[in-house]
Amino acid sequence: MRKFGLIGYPLSHSFSQKYFTEKFQREGIDAEYCNFPIESLDELDDIIRREPDLVGLNVTIPYKTAIIPRIELLQKCARSIQSVNTVTIERRGSDYVLHGANTDVIGFKESIEQHVGGHDMALILGTGGAAKAAFHVLEDLGLECESVSRSPDEGDFVYDELTTEDVWEHSIIVNCTPLGMYPQIDAAPDIPYESITPEHVLYDMIYNPAETVFLKHGRKRGATTINGLQMLERQAEESWKIWNK
Repeated sequence: MRKFGLIGYPLSHSFSQKYFTEKFQREGIDAEYCNFPIESLDELDDIIRREPDLVGLNVTIPYKTAIIPRIELLQKCARSIQSVNTVTIERRGSDYVLHGANTDVIGFKESIEQHVGGHDMALILGTGGAAKAAFHVLEDLGLECESVSRSPDEGDFVYDELTTEDVWEHSIIVNCTPLGMYPQIDAAPDIPYESITPEHVLYDMIYNPAETVFLKHGRKRGATTINGLQMLERQAEESWKIWNK
C-alpha cells in the first residue's frame, strides 16, 4: 500500500488527511494518508526511512520555504516563489531523492481569478510560503501587489503603519497568516477594517472556521468574501496528479 502524508506543526487544523482518506475510500484507491506533526525538519529523514511505503508529502506551516534546501529536484514555479507544498519521494535503494513542487499557485489562481476583474491593487497579509504563492498569482493576473508584515524588513507595510487609505486603495486583500485559524478563532489581522467597502474582495486562506473574523469584517461591510476551502481542494488534486505521474 502506498502511503502519503502531511508535515508541519501544529497539524490540528489539517484538511489534507480527511480529504485524501475520503478520496481513497470513495475512489477505491489502495493508499493511506497520515499526519506527521514535526517540531523540526531534522525529523524528516527519520520519517522517510522508517516509512518505506511513503512516496509523497504535502508541506504546510512552517516548512514551505525551510524545506527547499533539502529538495534536489525543484519545480520551476516552486523555485521562482521559493515555496514548496508538495514533495515526491523517489526511492533509490536504501537512499532517496526529494522532488519539490508548488500546487498552492494553481489552487489559489483557480479560486480567485473570477474575482479580480476591475481590480488594480492587492494587499497580501503575511510573507510566508502561502503569501508568495498569492503574490505570484495576482501579479500574473495583472494586479499591483504589496505585502504587510510584522517586520519592516520583510514587507512593503508593517501592520502598525497601515492606514485607512492603504486599505481603501487595495481592493483585494488576502490573508495568508494563520491568524483566526482554529482553535484561535477570535484572532484576526490588525488592519483598519473601517475602510472596507462593497467593492472589496477579502480572501482568507484559512478554511477552519469557514468564516473567520477577518471575513466577518468584510461581510459586514458588504465585501465579497472567500475562504480557503476551494483552494485547498484544488491544490490537493494537483498534488495527487504530481504523485501519480
